[in-house]
Amino acid sequence: MDKSVRRRRGEKEKGKRRDPLGALFYRMFASTVRKPLFGVALLTFSLFLLLFFFTPFSFFSDPSVTFNSSRRERPEIWSIRRLAEWRPCNWWLQPRTNALPAQANGYIRVDCYGGLNQMRRDLCDGVGIARLLNATLVLPKFEVAAYWNESSGFEDVFDVDFFIQQMKGFVNVVKGLPIEIASKDPVRVDCSKRKGQFDYVESVLPSLLQHGYISITPAMSQRRDRYPLYAKAALCQACYSALRLTNTLEKKALELLQAIPKPFLSLHLRFEPDMVAYSQCEYSGLSLASAKAIEAARVDRKPWTGETARIWRNRGKCPLTPNETAFILKALAIPTNMTIYLAAGDGLMELEGLTSVYTNVVTKSSLLSGEDFTTMHGNTKAALDYYVSINSDSYMATYFGNMDKMVAAMRAFTGLYKTIFLNRKAFALFTSQGFKGKELTDALWKVHRDDFIMGRGSALPDCFCEFNL
Repeated sequence: MDKSVRRRRGEKEKGKRRDPLGALFYRMFASTVRKPLFGVALLTFSLFLLLFFFTPFSFFSDPSVTFNSSRRERPEIWSIRRLAEWRPCNWWLQPRTNALPAQANGYIRVDCYGGLNQMRRDLCDGVGIARLLNATLVLPKFEVAAYWNESSGFEDVFDVDFFIQQMKGFVNVVKGLPIEIASKDPVRVDCSKRKGQFDYVESVLPSLLQHGYISITPAMSQRRDRYPLYAKAALCQACYSALRLTNTLEKKALELLQAIPKPFLSLHLRFEPDMVAYSQCEYSGLSLASAKAIEAARVDRKPWTGETARIWRNRGKCPLTPNETAFILKALAIPTNMTIYLAAGDGLMELEGLTSVYTNVVTKSSLLSGEDFTTMHGNTKAALDYYVSINSDSYMATYFGNMDKMVAAMRAFTGLYKTIFLNRKAFALFTSQGFKGKELTDALWKVHRDDFIMGRGSALPDCFCEFNL
């Protein structure tokens, strides 16, 4: 046989060996020419094989498109493996490289308003500002607020001596003032528009140097990214390491924690009249009592209507109702017999929408009794919810407020990662598109699964860094 012929045959045979699947389809195709009916069947089967081998695996594994997904039980959200997580940044945990100056520029008192977690946020911001301006921090003032049913001061909630000890090296804290200024009230300095390092240095430091003793309330939206690391470290230390409950309050919180059947989910549910009124959202199907309570709380905050109301809701601005919350919990495969600790204040509306589905719901009021509990005010009761939430087996929040951000951070700080914020925006968008039943359940599962996998929704960039697991 001619050498060139043998070489061409060899290359042909080699090509067959390299591409056995191609050779298989070639033989199938050839047979269709000789045997049409048999060939049609083989060709159909081969097309199916092509689809199976070359279609991305996610098409078959995605529960929203799997043909038999209705038969397969969805796993609980916490069983999903995470790919990213938040942990305290190294620059915060490392030993201090910027020593405190020997001479301070004066004294600063932080005046805190609102609920416990709002005041806690203001205090932490105030610590960062005091370090930024090289000031000595006077124990903060928690303002008495009838609206929050509050009369508790800083020392009624937090261990003062522990706070002072933990802040050493970050910022100096004192219980009392020198005699020459102790009799004077601090000069009030407006910080409503001060958000970054240079704002405070240029506008607040001159007043501190002039008067020696000032009081501030940090702006609601701080630009902490503009702080030098030593000031950010002081803020982080105050928030996550220096604030411990008083011995009496921690003992009561531990009693409450031990009384809750384990395992349990702590749920921060926000559907009070003032919350709904503030959101400017409308809800259909509420009881007459709930509708009246919301209307009484609205004052001048009238609800949005028409297209504006639709856009507002689809942006995730409307609190989830207890009924909507129960639907999402079921979508995330949270068992209906799970013990749920309701971390919330008084005045929750439409609660039967949750308790009719999840029957093991407990509260601090249902588990604690005695005069020491009944005489507690807003801050100390909120401290119980906070303590239980950061120590719970899992934590979910229906809103994204001060408590939720602080709890998520503290749980990350202690290595508890079963934390998720229910996605109000996704729920509103899906329902506005007409999703119902299983279609809505599958869509909500996918959104929350992806959030949990990527560690999204924790809002922790100020003191924490993201790590790939």
